[in-house]
Amino acid sequence: MKKTNTLVIAMFLAIFLSATNLLAAPQSVQIFTSDNADGKITTKSIDDAFVKSGLMIDGNNDMNKPFKLRFKNTHYKTYNLAMFRNKAITLKLLKKYPTFGLLTPLTMSIWSDKGTMNISTLTLAGIARTGEIPIDDPDLIAYSKSIEKALRTAMPNGKFKKLNHTIKFPKKSFQTRYTMDLEIEADTDIEELKEEFEEEFEGEMEPIGFLMPGYLNLLDELFEPDGYDAYDFYDTYSVCKFDVIYPVSKLHPEAGAYAPCSFYLYKKKGENKMHMGWLGVDNWITTIDINDKESIKPLRDAHKMIEDIVKEMIE
Repeated sequence: MKKTNTLVIAMFLAIFLSATNLLAAPQSVQIFTSDNADGKITTKSIDDAFVKSGLMIDGNNDMNKPFKLRFKNTHYKTYNLAMFRNKAITLKLLKKYPTFGLLTPLTMSIWSDKGTMNISTLTLAGIARTGEIPIDDPDLIAYSKSIEKALRTAMPNGKFKKLNHTIKFPKKSFQTRYTMDLEIEADTDIEELKEEFEEEFEGEMEPIGFLMPGYLNLLDELFEPDGYDAYDFYDTYSVCKFDVIYPVSKLHPEAGAYAPCSFYLYKKKGENKMHMGWLGVDNWITTIDINDKESIKPLRDAHKMIEDIVKEMIE
């Protein structure tokens, strides 16, 4: 009987500690909110505040326009998906962590609802986990602080909402990564090789409803101006799909902290390989309490579509 009681107590303790760890896991997404009854805070004023704070805006897209055309309805008075980055810190992080392209640029959703303006971004913990970066990395901390500075500049009377999302698998990044072997001869034009791949990639993605609202050539943007010569190429795409973000945003407007998704591809000098990757949709599902089928199905379907295209292209 004593052994049985001990076993039961141990089981309950394990369950309790597991639940406690989930509750204690830091939030991956944050929502900064402000009263906006007078309408003075706009997506344009937010853009300006981010730029003033030292961040670059790579795009700020009004999603309600295509939502109205495609679905005849919108969920919020304003709903935008924006892409942004800190140029200097991004360069530092990419030098240390080559796959940081999956967070270059970072993203945010901006929405107005019932007299408030809201902005969702990834937290320090969210960037660290998804990017597989130590949370105490000084450049990552500086990046997180620059985001908070921009948010407070954009909405001086704003505050962070208290969120209690259950963070499942708090240490798992859910990165999706692939490597393609390249046949490179002495006369191979690397730039042409890359362009052919990208043309095929775009040609496969667009007919099935994917949009690419952003594109960055990081050699031109960051590496060459700095004299950093480790890559033959490093590009990132911002990828989204209306059939995904429309249903997801209805119940989870903060999901824009992960969207548009950043897809990277790079080739290091001296390697005959091309590396590709993006954040898996399980990041969305396991960090912002997505439980409804209407959101989960399009997320998983979209992920599988991208994965199938990449697999076919690298075979």
